[in-house]
Amino acid sequence: MRTHYQVLIIGGGTAGIMVASQLKRKNASLEIGLIEPSDKHYYQPAWTLVGANTYKFKDTVRPMASLIPKGVDWIKEYADVFKPEQNSLITKNGTELTYDYLVVVPGLKIAPELVEGLTEAMEKGVVCSNYTDPNHTWETLKNFNGGTALFTQPTTPIKCGGAPQKIMYLADDYFRKTGVRKKSDIVFALPSGSIFGVKIIADTLMNVVDRKDINVRFFHKLVKVDADKKIAWYEIDKDLTAGGCVTIADGDVASLDRDIQYNYKDVKVTREVDRFGIHFDMMHLAPPQCAPDFIRNSPLAAETGWVSVDPKTTQHTKYPNIFSLGDVSNLPTSKTGAAIRKQVPVTVANILKLIEVEGLSSKEYNGYTSCPLVTGYGKMVLAEFDYDKNFEPDPKLKKFPMMLNDSSKEHWRLWMLKKYGLPYLYWNKMMKGIEV
Repeated sequence: MRTHYQVLIIGGGTAGIMVASQLKRKNASLEIGLIEPSDKHYYQPAWTLVGANTYKFKDTVRPMASLIPKGVDWIKEYADVFKPEQNSLITKNGTELTYDYLVVVPGLKIAPELVEGLTEAMEKGVVCSNYTDPNHTWETLKNFNGGTALFTQPTTPIKCGGAPQKIMYLADDYFRKTGVRKKSDIVFALPSGSIFGVKIIADTLMNVVDRKDINVRFFHKLVKVDADKKIAWYEIDKDLTAGGCVTIADGDVASLDRDIQYNYKDVKVTREVDRFGIHFDMMHLAPPQCAPDFIRNSPLAAETGWVSVDPKTTQHTKYPNIFSLGDVSNLPTSKTGAAIRKQVPVTVANILKLIEVEGLSSKEYNGYTSCPLVTGYGKMVLAEFDYDKNFEPDPKLKKFPMMLNDSSKEHWRLWMLKKYGLPYLYWNKMMKGIEV
């Protein structure tokens, strides 16, 4: 096996496969190695739909070997120790690899241990999560016979910041269909002061919440889950912001003016001096998430634990031949596949330019990301925005047959885009290195 590569990529997820594919399309002679221990590659954006029984889990997975581009060496190991000063890294098996350029895209780590009792609660099946087992989520929804359905999210950055509320809207639809909703309360407890960080989208979602009679609780920081008593414990803190795209929106007066009230109707609550406990009959959550240990403990990490990069170029702030994008980077935008779709061409252009003339290209990343916010079976809103939280629909995506002039409003066409259009683009275009 070769031990030196012109470009070495860590991670076979969305970002890793896209970078490898686009590089090979633009320069087939490049010597590229891809470090990835897993045999399988998952299309995780569809897991929300799996959790609501409108998409098959088996359709979200493909063999890793079928996606790695021809001519790219698959190094089936775990990256472990970085030696950026020597342009090398060591795998867990002790293999030392050197590179001219390094792309660090291993994804993030699901970290339930960051909330007391959460690991045990998830192992017992007391709580469900589309982030770890969407099939279990569906079983939980089917077995729910009424009471309090609690949906929540952590204060850490997470993959797709809107996902914790998408399954909630689908659950509401399902409960209405089965007749369970009339004897249920749905509670959404989140750490921020707004349901979404883009005002025009937040306004639409608050209308959805009001229509569905969902009890939204802002500034709730999840600190403990008691699996035996089925209580989620929160600290109330108005200074909190949530990870991802759920943040306090500038000018979102309606959301910010909502006081934290404790009239939970029929929801059973328990109060302590510094904590507030919500009793639940079912609970779905996005677990806390963080950078993998080998990233957080490396010289590549910023103080936050994420890889430190320039927000416009994805180039490392200290090592110019290292790039990072996607979930593990500290790019100040939401961690979504849509963001990666825009980040990859910038990274690829910069690497190719550095190889050619030892300088960066003129391409820059403006923070674009999008969050397909499913609001029920057959309904969706598409939130597209940049670093400044401006609502900025992608003009190229606008040309797609299922798109609308105003994607900030609910529509069945956007649902069709989510369920059929985006998976098609992912497997047939993005994974093959075609810019979309």
